[in-house]
Amino acid sequence: MSYSVRLATVSDTETLVRFTIAEAGDAEGAEIGANVRVGVLTALEDNAYATYWVLEDDGVVVGSVSVVKEWSDWNAGYYWWIQSMFIEPAHRGKGLIKLLLETVRRVAADANALELRLYVHKDNSAAIRAYMKNGFGPSDYQIMTMKVAERAR
Repeated sequence: MSYSVRLATVSDTETLVRFTIAEAGDAEGAEIGANVRVGVLTALEDNAYATYWVLEDDGVVVGSVSVVKEWSDWNAGYYWWIQSMFIEPAHRGKGLIKLLLETVRRVAADANALELRLYVHKDNSAAIRAYMKNGFGPSDYQIMTMKVAERAR
C-alpha cells in the first residue's frame, strides 16, 4: 500500500459527501444528508469556506480531512479548525491520522496559522484517544451553542 495526501478537487465531491455522512454516523450516531452535497461542493469550489485534502491508497481515495479558519483579532492570525476527518474502516489503525494531520500542520505552518484546533463529541472515546496520540490535548475552552433558526436537514 502506498498512501499519499493531495488537495481535494471538485471531482472528489461524491466521495467526500459519502465520507461526511459516514463520519456523522461514526462520531455522533447522527443521520445527515440533505445539505451535505451542497456544503461539500461549496467548499471545494471556494476554499474560503473550507479546504479539503484526500488520502489515497494507490490512487484510490480512502480518507479525508477538512479545515476551516477562524480569525483572531487578539492574535492577528488564523486558528485552523479540523472540521472533518474520515478514514475508511479497512484503512484505520495504520497511523494514517498522523499522515493527514501532518499534512495539515505543515500547510498551516507555512500559512503562519496560530494553531490547529478541533472539537470532538465527548462520547467519542476512540477519536479522543486518536487525537491525543497525535498531539492534541484538552483545551481551556468549552464549546457552547445557541440555535439561531431551525433548518431543514
